[in-house]
Amino acid sequence: MGKDIRLVLADVDGTLVTKEKLLTERAIAAVHKLHERGILFAITSGRPPKGMAMVAEPLKIDQPIAGFNGGVMVKPDWTVIETKTLTPEQAHTVIGIIRDHKADPWVYTGEDWIVGNVDAPHVAREQWTVKFPPKVGDIAADLSNVVKITGVSDDRDLMKRLEHDLQQAMGKEASAACSQPYYVDVTNKNANKGAVVETLERLVGVPASQMMTMGDQPNDINMFVKSGFSIAMGQANDEVKGAATYVTASSEEEGFAKGIDKYVLGEE
Repeated sequence: MGKDIRLVLADVDGTLVTKEKLLTERAIAAVHKLHERGILFAITSGRPPKGMAMVAEPLKIDQPIAGFNGGVMVKPDWTVIETKTLTPEQAHTVIGIIRDHKADPWVYTGEDWIVGNVDAPHVAREQWTVKFPPKVGDIAADLSNVVKITGVSDDRDLMKRLEHDLQQAMGKEASAACSQPYYVDVTNKNANKGAVVETLERLVGVPASQMMTMGDQPNDINMFVKSGFSIAMGQANDEVKGAATYVTASSEEEGFAKGIDKYVLGEE
């Protein structure tokens, strides 16, 4: 199969890294093998671009990096290629829906992550993950440059309802999808992982039919559908697994490296 695949596009959290946000030596080795075979490797995540530096550097990423699910595309030197924002009206609506569901809204601009309460659930964990702190203040003070809004709650049933209600409210005007069981991300309608596949087609000249995508969450299905081949992680739910071409082991069982070795490089 490797001869058919010219680019691998991987999600980060729950795919490339473990639950503890660790990049294993075997994962690094798998990416280096891709480089040796002349297969391009790119990453996409709901994280801000600079929140992916901790994986981009050891993996020697030399392709465009898609932060905010494609809301901000940057070069490997972190210069911005393009940004896709929500309108102030959309942002206001989304914040209202998240609050109505009793979830906690976070706002991301191209430069900043803004929260209302630094002690709220998952803030400390997110800061440890992305390696920079949020700004604390009125999240709705300036909605002129919003790239992503995240609703946060540990109530999984509530998050499913919130995802559904945001999708219903925004329709085709914005993208709303869970990036983790406790996060639902809302971005520009063209800032989703399916659009990342299309953007990489344009930027690097590799057709989607020759791309392998890898992920573990519902928002990864968009890129599964657009790419020629796809791999779901072992811990993904049945919907995600059913949308993928192949299923590998979990992120805790070296599923990324195993998937690369078996389904891209043809090594058992």
